[in-house]
Amino acid sequence: SLFVMYRITGDQKYQEWGWQIFESIEQYARVEHGYAALVNVLQTNMTSNLEDSMESFFLAETLKYLYLLFSPPTVLPLDEYVFTTEAHPFRIIK
Repeated sequence: SLFVMYRITGDQKYQEWGWQIFESIEQYARVEHGYAALVNVLQTNMTSNLEDSMESFFLAETLKYLYLLFSPPTVLPLDEYVFTTEAHPFRIIK
């Protein structure tokens, strides 16, 4: 993930890519009461391309990783936490 790559390398290109992703989500998926799913990411007619649904993983994983990408390294440090495939942090027992 961009979050892990940024935390490991400190290379700000991962934050830049994350910000581009966030801006695209805001531009193409934001609706009045949340976010819509896109039927086809290659389609240019956005009004007919939105599906009236928002998967739970969008908030639980996608936005969580974007938040962590821009958080200080003291927030869930990778040497103290491991993440499940569903972005749940678990403290490493030493």
